[in-house]
Amino acid sequence: MVRAIRGAIQVEANDRDAIISGTTELVAAVMERNQLTTDDVISVLFTATPDLTAEFPALAARKLGFHEVPLICCTEIGVPGALPRVVRLMAHVEIDRPRAEIQHVYLRGATVLRQDIAQ
Repeated sequence: MVRAIRGAIQVEANDRDAIISGTTELVAAVMERNQLTTDDVISVLFTATPDLTAEFPALAARKLGFHEVPLICCTEIGVPGALPRVVRLMAHVEIDRPRAEIQHVYLRGATVLRQDIAQ
């Protein structure tokens, strides 16, 4: 079955290292909590709020070994009053588990985005 896994993390600053570090933490948590390998991942869509321009979040996934996984980065829409400095992801994976067992991951300040499922 194909499932989608969501996640987000708020990073400290519009800084290359902060974006890479935060995205690495997010991707690693999604993979670990869902017991995935890169072979299970079909593709990953990353978004960043308009205030994050210092690096592509997908670079962090490449550094984690996502060499054969299609990745893309987009800018999140700039909604007034929205939480700043957020990297989001939607990973499409092949997994034989029901939706109820999927672990969506919201870290740091991004937990306020989905308090119903944040860990």
